[in-house]
Amino acid sequence: MTQAHIGVIGVGTMGSALALNFAEKGQNVALWNLELDMVDRLIASAGDLSARLQRCESLADLVTALPVPRAIVLMIPAGRPVDQTIAALLPLLSAGDTIIDGGNSDFRDTMIRTKTLEDAGLSYLGIGVSGGAEGARRGPSMMVGGTGSSYSRVAPILEAIAARYAGDPCVAHLGPDGAGHFVKTVHNGIEYADMQMIAEVYGMMRDGAGLAASDIAPVFRSWNRGPLESYLIEVTGEVLATKDPQTGEDMVDLIADQAGQKGTGRWTVIEAVRMGQVAGIIEAAVGARVMSAQKSTRERAARLLVPAGTDTMIPVSEHDLQSALIVGRILSYAQGFEILAAGSTEFNWSLDFARIAEIWRAGCIIRSTMLDDIATTFRSQRPAGHLALSDHFIPMLTTHVAGLRRVVSAAALKGLPTPALAAALSWFDMIRQERGTSDLIQAQRDYFGAHSFERVDAEGSHHGPWHAG
Repeated sequence: MTQAHIGVIGVGTMGSALALNFAEKGQNVALWNLELDMVDRLIASAGDLSARLQRCESLADLVTALPVPRAIVLMIPAGRPVDQTIAALLPLLSAGDTIIDGGNSDFRDTMIRTKTLEDAGLSYLGIGVSGGAEGARRGPSMMVGGTGSSYSRVAPILEAIAARYAGDPCVAHLGPDGAGHFVKTVHNGIEYADMQMIAEVYGMMRDGAGLAASDIAPVFRSWNRGPLESYLIEVTGEVLATKDPQTGEDMVDLIADQAGQKGTGRWTVIEAVRMGQVAGIIEAAVGARVMSAQKSTRERAARLLVPAGTDTMIPVSEHDLQSALIVGRILSYAQGFEILAAGSTEFNWSLDFARIAEIWRAGCIIRSTMLDDIATTFRSQRPAGHLALSDHFIPMLTTHVAGLRRVVSAAALKGLPTPALAAALSWFDMIRQERGTSDLIQAQRDYFGAHSFERVDAEGSHHGPWHAG
């Protein structure tokens, strides 16, 4: 092979897929992995693309294989492995070389690494890559953070491998240092919420209406031809229709109800709390995954806690269930974009929310037709303080919230958990409550801590007459 164009370190599931994508788009790729036999297996399975893949015996060999200025993509586990690899690369690189972290790194780590490498005369890009293995192979959505000059050097290569929506590559430079990884983190938080709400509606049909998975599948397939059209609804229809080849049973019924997570949803909630933002729907989804892992506790509780629900569920229509998901999705996007706005302000990133919505329209896990409406909304107007209060989404919420209310009510009376949908409904009701109940909280705080409060009929800071007598 002639000299490589780009290097890839780490050939696990995502790294291998991305390397093949680079090769298919005409790039010669230098490869290195701690376990070199994984590189050998990738090249052996690459068919005609193997001619564009070069096995490197060491990091030094990989650096030598690349032209200056070099571009090296890290597709390795986040955290210490990234720092260790950067430390090993530093003595081997030259001024102007670019390291690209394509993993799910904490954006705060990316901010630190960016400064360290720029001080050393190198460039660093933190890129959130969404779409899973299939996306990485065929075209991911990529959220880039770093300097504009660093991105411009590798933009043609990244644009070539990105997913496309109506011809537009779903990759964009969003801001400096950790901006790309921050946006990817919030993306994943929204993903958690969407998946959880879909699972809750599935649970309503399975445990409330007694439907088999194969009977539920057509419902999701029909929804994928309407306002809920999206990758996750499509996937749900497919997996629910799949039979186990060994037993002939619905495949999903044979899967343990213990969901994994890699931490990005939790990071979204942590950052939201740090910045004083509400992430109730995402937080409920993260909590549901945590509870799913506590299988032994749930099994014991099922025996000890007397069922509190009704024997039969109050009937809810397919339209109500669809409405619940429509409202839940709008509000989870709204919460996500508010977190993005807070991060953009705090870190002075000037995030382009319309562009973020645009690059999420293809390649990524949360791609949906609704993102086109969100992009248009941000392009045409800054929503009146909130995406949920935009001219486009107010009528949708008004039309469909009754369905969400009926679904959550029926689930509560039956004793079926719908934490994310209930959180969406609670947030909807809180945001529309002109006078809430925090007056009592302020009174309590003043009573026991003399924290003071504002009055509605007078300016300034006041205390109550709690201890006058």
